[in-house]
Amino acid sequence: MPGFANALLILAAVALVVRRQTQPQRMTDSKRWWLIPVVLGYFGLSGSGVIDTQHETASLVLLGGEIAVGLLMGAAWAWTSRVWTEPDGSVWTRGTKSTAVVWAVGIAARLGLMGIGLLIGIHQGTGALLVALAASLLVRAGILELRAQALRPAPALAGGAR
Repeated sequence: MPGFANALLILAAVALVVRRQTQPQRMTDSKRWWLIPVVLGYFGLSGSGVIDTQHETASLVLLGGEIAVGLLMGAAWAWTSRVWTEPDGSVWTRGTKSTAVVWAVGIAARLGLMGIGLLIGIHQGTGALLVALAASLLVRAGILELRAQALRPAPALAGGAR
């Protein structure tokens, strides 16, 4: 996928995530919580420019740093989100002020990594950012799903058995 299309995909994903974080969202009992992060990761890894062929080792280290920041950001993001149940048993989530701080720190860390890469001459495309975003979303969704499962009522046994 060309860099411009990747940039549009990143902007669309970030806009969707920000919108969903600022408003309460009902968490469904979906088994496909991992799908969007996997698709983003696929597009990030399948494009060219993820690794700078002139600086492969340094580029891989930088990509590893991006992914590590993404994983940490996703975990912190999930743990700073509020998760609650409504009287009907539905589970809801919403980002908090701490979640916004996590976003700011994560973006600053990513900008720092990008700056280091530029200073040492590494040219990575938007694929690295997509992969890091996918890591954040995957960890966030997984942790939120675990937190939601802990709040959901246990399903009733069939036939009234105890």
